[in-house]
Amino acid sequence: MTGDPRIGFCCTFQSPIGNAEEERRMNMRTTTIAHLKRLSPGDAFDKLSGIVAHNLDTLDNQLAFIAELPSLERMFRILSGILPGFSHAEVRHYYEDADLNALIERRLASAGAFARARDIRLSMHPGQHAILATLRPEALANAISDVMEHVAIMAMLGFGGGWHPHGAHVNIHGGSRQAGVEGLRHGIAQLPEEARNLVTLENDETSFGLDDLLAVKEDLAIVVDFHHHWIFTQGEYLEPDDRRVADIEASWRGVRPAAHISVSREALVPHLSPFDRPDYAALNEEGFKAAKLRGHSDMMWNLAVNDLVARHLSWCDVEVEAKAKNLASAQLADHVRQTRSQ
Repeated sequence: MTGDPRIGFCCTFQSPIGNAEEERRMNMRTTTIAHLKRLSPGDAFDKLSGIVAHNLDTLDNQLAFIAELPSLERMFRILSGILPGFSHAEVRHYYEDADLNALIERRLASAGAFARARDIRLSMHPGQHAILATLRPEALANAISDVMEHVAIMAMLGFGGGWHPHGAHVNIHGGSRQAGVEGLRHGIAQLPEEARNLVTLENDETSFGLDDLLAVKEDLAIVVDFHHHWIFTQGEYLEPDDRRVADIEASWRGVRPAAHISVSREALVPHLSPFDRPDYAALNEEGFKAAKLRGHSDMMWNLAVNDLVARHLSWCDVEVEAKAKNLASAQLADHVRQTRSQ
């Protein structure tokens, strides 16, 4: 992976013209454990294997699309459910089928090789329940199982050796504030080395802020979410020259860090100017509470925030978490290119 900055999108694709067939081809499918349990074993296997085959095709389609984008936009978060129920006790036996297992290993290896050849940075993000700071042993056990599922998928993609190869990472939140930093350290200690080499920790809006996570920067790489930081601190915009940026960089041990960005929903704050950063205190006085402000926008509508992101690209890559996915990341990338050309 080159050291050039990049901007990416997360998991799903939106057609700019609303083409339903294109979206079907470019988006993965899923199912539930409950649904599979209602089927006969044979029908459940056929259902699951059909979804897996579709998802592997979709991953190829997504990577082919990204490979044609400018280098600035070659970053992508793979859908967490690419292999539905992969680590679930009631489904795992289906994945032990020799033909299905061989298909998955072959196709993921091919996809990972393609991503490396086209310099596409990849990540995954397990669900919100995958947390390392918890007072419940069963919750920690489930979280570690989920994390290890994603680590295994990354390994099949070819990102299983060493510290964040080609920038690959499996990103999770810290967990319960009640468990505290010591609880977080305890959870980290339960991860095997191959997981610690891939897992990153992201600050959230309520439990673990950036300063909390920097207490474990020697153990895991830190992903800063700029919008979460704004919510958690009640209005602080992290600047590229902030002393904590150096600590985040150090946590990645020579690998270019990753960060996340979104802004508050444009439908919630239509009265705000796109040329000024949203003012948390002023919005709070207007009655906009954190629970509403933390919702992700559809697009990267705020040009002042986009300017800040453009400056952060000097040291990190950025995943756009806006709801319009590739359309929002393309909008931000266009803004960055325009900023550079001025």
